[in-house]
Amino acid sequence: MALRPVQVNIKALDDSAVGRFWAEALGWGVSSEGPGVTNVEPGGGFVWPDPVAVCIDVVTVPEPKTTTKNRVHLDLATTSATHQAELVARLRALGATPADVGQGDVPWTVLADPEGNEFCVLEPREIYRDTGPIAAVVVDCADPRAMARFWGEATDWTLHEVTDDHAVLRSAKGVGPYLEFLRKPGVKTVPDRVHLDLLPYPGDDKAAEVARLRGLGATDLDLGQGDVPWTCLTDPEGHEFCVLGRS
Repeated sequence: MALRPVQVNIKALDDSAVGRFWAEALGWGVSSEGPGVTNVEPGGGFVWPDPVAVCIDVVTVPEPKTTTKNRVHLDLATTSATHQAELVARLRALGATPADVGQGDVPWTVLADPEGNEFCVLEPREIYRDTGPIAAVVVDCADPRAMARFWGEATDWTLHEVTDDHAVLRSAKGVGPYLEFLRKPGVKTVPDRVHLDLLPYPGDDKAAEVARLRGLGATDLDLGQGDVPWTCLTDPEGHEFCVLGRS
C-alpha cells in the first residue's frame, strides 16, 4: 500500500485567471471539472491520473493570500541561461511579479504568480534536465529527516538524499518532478495556499490508506470541507495535504 502525488493544489480568488497563468507558464492546457476549479495538465492526449505526472489544480476560495510566504512552492526548470532569462521575461509579461523572500544574491529568480504565490525559476541544473517544466515541489520544514521518514512511508516515491538541511524524493520510475524538503527557520503560522494531493492506486482502499497515514503521524484537518470524497490531513509539521478518492 502506498499513495502517489498526482497534483499540486493552489487556492485562488480567481481559479480561471490563475489557472491560465500556470498553463501559459508551463506550456500546458486547461480544463475544468466544475465551477471554481481549473485543471492545468500536459497536452498531447494526457489522461489523468498519469503514473508520474504531477498536475496543478487551481481551486477558488473566498480569502486572499496573506503576506506570509507559502511554505510550499514550485521550482521551474530551465535548460540554459538564455532560456531562464526568456522564461522570466515571459512570466512577468503574463502577470508574475518579483518576490523577495530573503533569498539575497542567488542564481535563480524568485517570482510570485498573479495572486502572490511564490515560485522560483531556476538556473540550469543537470539534475532537473528531464523533469519537465516543474523541476520540484519544495516544502519548507524544520526537520527534513522527519519529513523524509513520513513522506517516504506515505508515498511510493524513492528517497534520493537526506541530510539535516534537505531531503529529496522522486517517483520510483525516475521521471517527473522532485519533492524536496528544505530546512528553513520559522514555523507554520497560516494555512498554505499550496498543497499536495495524493491518490491511492487502483484496488487500494482509501480509508485504509488514511488510517495508515494517521499511524505515521498525520492528523485530521477540518477546513469546513463537509462531506467530500477526499480526506484533508496534515503531516507531522502541519503541512496540509489531501487524499483523493479513487479515480
